[in-house]
Amino acid sequence: MNHEWGRHNMLYRDTDNGKIAGVCAGLADYFSWDVDAVRIATIVAAILFSVATVTLYIAAAFFLPKKPKDLYDNQTEEQYWRKYRKSPKDTLADTRYRFRKLERKLSRMEAYVTSDRYHLDQEIRNLDP
Repeated sequence: MNHEWGRHNMLYRDTDNGKIAGVCAGLADYFSWDVDAVRIATIVAAILFSVATVTLYIAAAFFLPKKPKDLYDNQTEEQYWRKYRKSPKDTLADTRYRFRKLERKLSRMEAYVTSDRYHLDQEIRNLDP
């Protein structure tokens, strides 16, 4: 299991889904944008601001690390981190809600296991038919 908190929040070049150096694919992945829209925006920016855009693209291709193959352990973890990057506040609120829900469920289970009803149910189950 991957325990590096900051590793999931970094911007990477996504060379597996990239066309040239993976910069546009990495930006699209990080911000949960459509990769084609990012590529089109980059082309338009290159036409309008050619030197600056090309310089930034080359710098990003040079300085951004490549996206690790083992960044996520499973699909659920990947979906969580994408959602977190897009809206951290909503994701944390959802996580708090889920933990509260689990806490209530655990409290009900503890109350049942420590009740007389649980012991009575156990004795009934242990009776031979």
